[in-house]
Amino acid sequence: MKWLRNLYDWVLHWAETPYAVPALFVLAVAESSFFPVPPDVLLIALAMAAPAKSFRLAAVCSVGSVAGGIVGYGIGLYGYEAIGRPIVEFYNGQPVMEAIQLQYARHGFWGILIAAVTPIPYKVFTIASGVFKFDFWLFLAASIVGRSTRFFVVAGLIWKYGRPIREFIDRYFNRLSYLFILLLIAGFLILKYAF
Repeated sequence: MKWLRNLYDWVLHWAETPYAVPALFVLAVAESSFFPVPPDVLLIALAMAAPAKSFRLAAVCSVGSVAGGIVGYGIGLYGYEAIGRPIVEFYNGQPVMEAIQLQYARHGFWGILIAAVTPIPYKVFTIASGVFKFDFWLFLAASIVGRSTRFFVVAGLIWKYGRPIREFIDRYFNRLSYLFILLLIAGFLILKYAF
């Protein structure tokens, strides 16, 4: 998990630069389409530094994430073989592509909304949405609602509880990383077998 810790620390270092807010936006875009570290990490650091700006930062993160979702949709729609397939395979998402298609066929908007909020890699859903030509406007609406909910909940928790959350993450990073991986696996299994 050393590589993940190094990536986490690299993301956090942006909080101490004058480019913190643009970096948050870029990270949110990247995470929705290919990058492994969620923007929540930088959102938490920035919100803790300026709790009064927590909700504005959540808005920046939400807009970036939805924009990245649109990029992911485009990758799936226009460049799956060249770009999308390697990304999906990196996240071991290929086995669940058909499950995503089935979930969307059964649940439509709600299937994407669930993906937008859960720890299942959202980039797999954004790319799959383009590959399977899901209704773009439903995809966009679910992304806006789901991603905004996720980031505004994080901002609200930081606004209310602040420093203890950051200390908890720093202290238990390795355990939380393993827990996150278990949640990802559980999410994939739920997606594959429950739908």
